[in-house]
Amino acid sequence: MKIEHVAFQVADPAAFAAWYVQHLGLVVKRAQTAAPFGHFLADDGGAVMVEVYRNAALDVPAYGAMNPLQLHLAFWADDVATTRSRLLAAGATAEGGIATNENGDTVTMLRDPWGLPVQLVQRSSPMIP
Repeated sequence: MKIEHVAFQVADPAAFAAWYVQHLGLVVKRAQTAAPFGHFLADDGGAVMVEVYRNAALDVPAYGAMNPLQLHLAFWADDVATTRSRLLAAGATAEGGIATNENGDTVTMLRDPWGLPVQLVQRSSPMIP
């Protein structure tokens, strides 16, 4: 089995998708122009997608109130510090600093403009190709 996508209920799927396309290089694979306004976003490897949508019958989770260790969307970055600075300039907010863990991985946590926690990681040894 392969993971196809992970889905998030968000307040404004089109704006969310546009920000992730512009600032994280994701690609829109499918988008709905009517409710629930689902957008499927693929990474540059094309193997995993993130779906964002707005189902009016459900509340949008309070992502900004969640501890980022409960839920976060992680991206591999070849330069964590540079990518972090670029995303902060684009409207993300810092959630702590940059650290190196016991495995030698460089990591940092941010929140996107909607409060969803985003982790940037550069592995000392890649875990997936």
